[in-house]
Amino acid sequence: MIMDRAAVDTSIRSLIEPFNKKGVDITDATTFANDLEFDSLTVMDFVAEIEDEFDIIISMNQQAEIENFGQLVDAVAKTQAD
Repeated sequence: MIMDRAAVDTSIRSLIEPFNKKGVDITDATTFANDLEFDSLTVMDFVAEIEDEFDIIISMNQQAEIENFGQLVDAVAKTQAD
Protein backbone atom coordinates (compact mmCIF):
# COMPACT_ATOMS: atom_id res chain seq x y z
CA MET A 1 0.00 0.00 0.00
CA ILE A 2 1.44 3.35 -1.04
CA MET A 3 1.12 6.03 1.60
CA ASP A 4 1.21 9.77 1.06
CA ARG A 5 4.01 11.85 2.57
CA ALA A 6 1.97 12.76 5.66
CA ALA A 7 1.24 9.10 6.41
CA VAL A 8 4.89 8.17 5.85
CA ASP A 9 5.91 11.01 8.20
CA THR A 10 3.53 9.79 10.93
CA SER A 11 4.69 6.21 10.60
CA ILE A 12 8.41 7.11 10.74
CA ARG A 13 7.77 9.34 13.77
CA SER A 14 6.41 6.32 15.63
CA LEU A 15 9.41 4.23 14.55
CA ILE A 16 11.91 6.86 15.67
CA GLU A 17 10.48 7.14 19.21
CA PRO A 18 12.53 4.31 20.78
CA PHE A 19 15.69 5.72 19.16
CA ASN A 20 15.03 9.31 20.28
CA LYS A 21 16.73 8.94 23.67
CA LYS A 22 16.86 12.68 24.36
CA GLY A 23 13.24 13.37 23.45
CA VAL A 24 14.27 15.73 20.65
CA ASP A 25 11.37 17.54 18.98
CA ILE A 26 11.29 16.00 15.48
CA THR A 27 10.94 18.37 12.52
CA ASP A 28 11.88 17.96 8.85
CA ALA A 29 15.17 19.72 9.69
CA THR A 30 16.10 17.39 12.58
CA THR A 31 19.44 15.77 11.75
CA PHE A 32 20.28 12.20 12.72
CA ALA A 33 23.97 12.79 13.41
CA ASN A 34 23.83 16.10 15.29
CA ASP A 35 20.35 16.56 16.77
CA LEU A 36 19.56 12.92 17.57
CA GLU A 37 23.21 11.89 18.01
CA PHE A 38 22.71 8.59 16.18
CA ASP A 39 25.87 6.52 15.84
CA SER A 40 26.35 4.17 12.88
CA LEU A 41 24.87 1.18 14.72
CA THR A 42 21.75 3.15 15.67
CA VAL A 43 21.39 4.28 12.06
CA MET A 44 21.59 0.67 10.85
CA ASP A 45 18.97 -0.47 13.38
CA PHE A 46 16.69 2.44 12.53
CA VAL A 47 17.02 1.87 8.77
CA ALA A 48 16.22 -1.83 9.28
CA GLU A 49 13.02 -0.85 11.13
CA ILE A 50 12.01 1.45 8.27
CA GLU A 51 12.78 -1.16 5.62
CA ASP A 52 10.64 -3.72 7.47
CA GLU A 53 7.77 -1.29 8.07
CA PHE A 54 7.54 -0.12 4.46
CA ASP A 55 8.85 -3.28 2.74
CA ILE A 56 11.54 -1.31 0.91
CA ILE A 57 15.33 -1.30 0.65
CA ILE A 58 17.28 1.87 1.40
CA SER A 59 20.64 1.59 -0.33
CA MET A 60 23.90 2.66 1.29
CA ASN A 61 24.11 5.46 -1.29
CA GLN A 62 20.67 6.71 -0.30
CA GLN A 63 21.58 6.49 3.38
CA ALA A 64 24.69 8.58 2.78
CA GLU A 65 22.57 11.35 1.25
CA ILE A 66 19.93 11.41 4.00
CA GLU A 67 20.95 13.79 6.75
CA ASN A 68 17.66 14.93 8.24
CA PHE A 69 14.16 13.68 8.99
CA GLY A 70 12.51 15.45 6.05
CA GLN A 71 14.93 13.89 3.57
CA LEU A 72 14.21 10.47 5.05
CA VAL A 73 10.45 10.92 4.74
CA ASP A 74 10.85 12.09 1.12
CA ALA A 75 13.13 9.15 0.29
CA VAL A 76 10.77 6.57 1.80
CA ALA A 77 7.73 8.13 0.09
CA LYS A 78 9.56 8.12 -3.25
CA THR A 79 11.01 4.61 -2.83
CA GLN A 80 7.68 2.99 -2.00
CA ALA A 81 6.10 4.73 -4.99
CA ASP A 82 8.72 3.34 -7.41
